[in-house]
Amino acid sequence: MGLYLNPGNDAFRQALSDDIYIDKTKMIALMNNRLNKPSVKFVCVSRPRRFGKSMAANMLTAYYCRGCNSKELFFKYNIANEETFDEHLNQHDVIYINVQQFLRKIESLTELGKCIENAVLKEIYIAYSQILLEKQSNLPDALTTVYMHETRENKGFIFIIDEWDCIFRIAKNDIKAQKNYLDFLQDLFKDRLYVNLAYMTGILPIKKYGTHSAINIFDEHSMIDPKNLREYFGFTETEVRSRCEQHGLDYDDMARWYNGYMIGNLHIYNPKSVVDVLLWKKFKSYWTETETYEALKIYLDQNFDGLKEAVVKMLGHTRCKIDPSTFQNDMTTFKTRDDVLTLLVHLGYLTFDEKKSEVFIPNQEIAQEFMRAVKVGGWDGVIKALERSERLLHSTWNMDGNAVAQGIASIHNETSSILKYNNENALTCTILMAYYSAKAYYMNPIMELPSGKGYADVVYLPLRNVNRPALVIELKWNKSAIGAIAQIKEKQYASWIEGYTGDILLVGINYNEDKEHECAIEKYIKLSS
Repeated sequence: MGLYLNPGNDAFRQALSDDIYIDKTKMIALMNNRLNKPSVKFVCVSRPRRFGKSMAANMLTAYYCRGCNSKELFFKYNIANEETFDEHLNQHDVIYINVQQFLRKIESLTELGKCIENAVLKEIYIAYSQILLEKQSNLPDALTTVYMHETRENKGFIFIIDEWDCIFRIAKNDIKAQKNYLDFLQDLFKDRLYVNLAYMTGILPIKKYGTHSAINIFDEHSMIDPKNLREYFGFTETEVRSRCEQHGLDYDDMARWYNGYMIGNLHIYNPKSVVDVLLWKKFKSYWTETETYEALKIYLDQNFDGLKEAVVKMLGHTRCKIDPSTFQNDMTTFKTRDDVLTLLVHLGYLTFDEKKSEVFIPNQEIAQEFMRAVKVGGWDGVIKALERSERLLHSTWNMDGNAVAQGIASIHNETSSILKYNNENALTCTILMAYYSAKAYYMNPIMELPSGKGYADVVYLPLRNVNRPALVIELKWNKSAIGAIAQIKEKQYASWIEGYTGDILLVGINYNEDKEHECAIEKYIKLSS
């Protein structure tokens, strides 16, 4: 065994020794079905830090790697029940590369590809000295020679590359180094018969130059488009629920703090945060232990196309539509707000609803990171607005319309530097911020809820076992708060939720060109009463 050629199974063995391990080994069967199939044998999986990228890479290495016996590691897990389990177990030459480990070995980033090539080539010469009688000029030539002369049934190589994209994150503006590195990968993989499987994992999808990817042979699975690997991007709801039961933790608290990532049609948990909670029995943001708010702040300060307005809206627990197709898969080429928001999806700060093409803040843990970034980003008005939220919520429950109107007016004024003042969407954003504290008592707000004979502007439904009234909010501009209440009644906006909740408050809010706000609040009398 070597460092790069057939490095063995020690890394995966250590992972299995942890107190908490969730079985993701069926992913191996999917990779087995891709072996030696030119159209699908190149796989690039991108997901954020803390989402188990290295764990998956080590698992695949332990399973395929020749020179070790991994049956004892896998026999009690799901992969052992698959037809292809024995066929490929420890039957392949594996070249494992953690790209980040090479960065400290080079003086110039333009040397990255060459440094990797030399390190792997050295071990190939040792392992295949009987075939490589003459020195080859580069790694692809050496691997081709081995492949052509090798007589084993499973000849060829499986490549496992971890942190494949680190150069794009560390050397964001070094175009020459990036292109040299991509040229190295293209030369290593393009049209090479010796590749049985190439599995790369990192945070970013493959960098685009112009309209095409520099290495377009790879089938990409990302936070935007996970394809058939979605359940392997993190922990599923079922997996987390069972662990909560085993460890005596409340699943609803776990979901509120860490659920919310949408990967295709699945809700996925960040594995590292779940493991930390199960170990330490404390709900908090564990994100900051590997990421700092400065990383997020850098992108929030790039206020493309009203990016700050989008963030304000999402802090109010709603969503923003985006087009992720223009993102260039790097950390510098931003032309629109959507490019920055798409990057934040890949970094794990937002999640993407593929069906609706919408992004949103997934959970309370990430919301805290946004709050930290906002606090140091010169968004003083937003911070003041959010600090007023708890008082405004209590004024609403007390049906004090004057206090609510004054609170909303203050919040509207404090955020006028970010939001266009005389704009109905701006009022919606203001309301969402005004009721930011509602997250402790209510589900995420429902926007434009189809109800009765029309659409209620904003509806807050209380969480299970929370004794608070539902809120049905209607917004008006240059009309009247009483008129807003009348519209709620006339169009029966509250009728849809009669059976769901206890008390319901009708909240009408109006503001005009003179920046005057008014609010009327009534208790809903059910139609059946």
